[in-house]
Amino acid sequence: MGGPFWSRKDEGAWSIPKGELQNDENALEAAKREFTEETSFKIGGNLIPLTPIKQSGGKTVAAFALEGDCDPNAIKSNTFELEWPPRSGRRQQFPEADRAEWFSYEEALLKVVKGQQNFLTELNFLLTKS
Repeated sequence: MGGPFWSRKDEGAWSIPKGELQNDENALEAAKREFTEETSFKIGGNLIPLTPIKQSGGKTVAAFALEGDCDPNAIKSNTFELEWPPRSGRRQQFPEADRAEWFSYEEALLKVVKGQQNFLTELNFLLTKS
């Protein structure tokens, strides 16, 4: 995740690209839009829906899987504005995604925020079942 709160965190601080539904958008359209906004890569093909997860804060997150490849060093994320440091009156721009990387399943379970681990477990099951 991007921004100053996450800049020095690693384990338990990674997230999938995600965001709010806009207008009459469905979850699949939102997932494609958010992926492009947070990475600059366009995706297509048959996206596999994963079971939505209700996070501890009450939001439900839908995720999709897709086989593909992209260069994690080539991401270009959109930005958001935040007052930083807090109560300074100074507003700064930060990327929504500050970096990307490929991980093994085991590494990814350690890196991703706890509320999204079930996505990885479900995807691993789907990929390894016979």
